[in-house]
Amino acid sequence: MPERVLFVFAYDITSPKRLRRALHACRAFASGGQKSAHECFLTEAERFALLRRLDGLIHPRHDRLIALRLDPRSPPRCLGIARPPRDQRVLIIA
Repeated sequence: MPERVLFVFAYDITSPKRLRRALHACRAFASGGQKSAHECFLTEAERFALLRRLDGLIHPRHDRLIALRLDPRSPPRCLGIARPPRDQRVLIIA
């Protein structure tokens, strides 16, 4: 089974139409997130597919996108009312 790695995808998109499409593309792969930042546990193939899909949506001169791979050795740090994940080995799809 391919290994899943945690990524954070964040974007700033100027067009409401492209923004809505990017939101739907990221939510298809996300396990959590808020507005324009999404946590995604992805295999290499899924990461490539999501990046390819987003590359077709964003305008290179007006929009921004960043995909950050998070180090699995780093413990989660929560502030405010946030709660740490209970079991990072389980992916819940709602």
